[in-house]
Amino acid sequence: MEKSSKKMRIPVLSALTAAVILAAGAPMAYAQAQAVTTSEQVQSTTLGLPDFTGIVAKTEDGVVNIRTTEAVQVRSPAMGPGSDPYDMFRWFFGPDFMPPGMTPQRPHGGNNAPQAQERTVPRGVGSGFIISADGYILTNNHVVADSNGIFVTLSNGKEYPAKIIGTDERTDVALIKIEAKDLKPMVIGDSKQLKKGQWVLAIGSPFGLESTVTAGIVSAINRETGDYLPFIQTDVAVNPGNSGGPLINLNGEVVGVNSQIISRSGGFMGISLAIPIDEAMNVVEQLKTDGKVTRGRIGVQITPVADDVATALGLKDSKGALVSSVEEGGPAAKAGIQSGDVILKFNGRSIDQMTDLPRIVGSTKPGQSSTLEIWRKGKLQTVKINVEEMPSGNPVAAGKDQKDAPAASSTDAFGLKVTAVPEADLKRLGVESAVQVVDVGPPANQAGLQPGDLILRVNDKDVGTPEQYAKMVASLDKSKAAALLVLRAGQSQWILITPSK
Repeated sequence: MEKSSKKMRIPVLSALTAAVILAAGAPMAYAQAQAVTTSEQVQSTTLGLPDFTGIVAKTEDGVVNIRTTEAVQVRSPAMGPGSDPYDMFRWFFGPDFMPPGMTPQRPHGGNNAPQAQERTVPRGVGSGFIISADGYILTNNHVVADSNGIFVTLSNGKEYPAKIIGTDERTDVALIKIEAKDLKPMVIGDSKQLKKGQWVLAIGSPFGLESTVTAGIVSAINRETGDYLPFIQTDVAVNPGNSGGPLINLNGEVVGVNSQIISRSGGFMGISLAIPIDEAMNVVEQLKTDGKVTRGRIGVQITPVADDVATALGLKDSKGALVSSVEEGGPAAKAGIQSGDVILKFNGRSIDQMTDLPRIVGSTKPGQSSTLEIWRKGKLQTVKINVEEMPSGNPVAAGKDQKDAPAASSTDAFGLKVTAVPEADLKRLGVESAVQVVDVGPPANQAGLQPGDLILRVNDKDVGTPEQYAKMVASLDKSKAAALLVLRAGQSQWILITPSK
């Protein structure tokens, strides 16, 4: 999407970009046309390379160009020199020069204060594709966001005004509609069938050049960028104006929505990202039905399972999502989920990496009873949980008041002095038992422990009183790192420390 042909509109990601994207709903039941051709049928007889001409001929009529407008404030001539872009014209033609389409604004009530005026100007261009014969079009949210006019041009040159049916900023998906009939929808494919190395095409309007075709291969699937959306990575040339256009496989099916590029220069550098069509269509169904997206939540905050933490907890690998905090009164708290639990499956679906969990939970209908498989204290457990609707609240932080706490213990093998936690704090945090750190020395300070931290668990054993904690630390193998479950500012994390000998 472009404000001009010189500026990038497609979002440019950095390696540290982080965001949480959740998809919801069920796929739309769109009529599926017959596949255009097969991978074998598009092989060139001369070079052994794909011939895309047949695919392009069958699909490009389903791709549209989208231009948008926006309203901007333009100051009146009375505002003085340098106040608006028409000052130069007034310098040549006199102070009474008025741009075409604008009328002088008279002061109200005799007030000579200058009046601001509003004009509609071009905002940018993007792409989209037809998903139903009656005029529904899928594109990116950033293509149509903040616009006051949307205009769709078909491949035959006809232009139609469009209205927004619904948008979802988190997945960058928008559903718009034009009043037209007998359109040619594109075939919706299955992005789950994509594999690395497969040929794919992009059709769109880079820099406003309508119906431009580029080709490349799938470079990676389920590419995480911190946005909780499993992007398709390709080396298909995508530039400003391609946003919202289709990514097409060799069967002529849409498998993705071109959305972003990764670039250090602001231009295409061989890495483009597309939203999987399965995720996009899940969102489209809800936008068409409700005009918005409803997502599920269970009320936990999570972190990845590090390899060393997985080893300390007795897990076979580092898959899953580690619960760092549980929202007080939320679905997870009601189900008995605890900080330090590792969620391995949700409704039978494996959580291979942390970002799988919010995506799967988000796509679960609020009110639905679900099943969690968790790893706790060296054992697998199954927990029933009722999914609620987003958004979630924030956990309560630990209290700092120590005036009623017993005296601190002596320094242990971790270099820590601990004390008991007031019962009121334990209850407020939803913690059954813990000890609180009051002084930190080596090796604990080198591992990141801080005064005020609550220690909930040592390896697979819950921490009770300071005396019980001291016995647990004294019995540890001094040649191995121990895993401490630490609660800090409402967030829990596993910290590895090797006891001093």
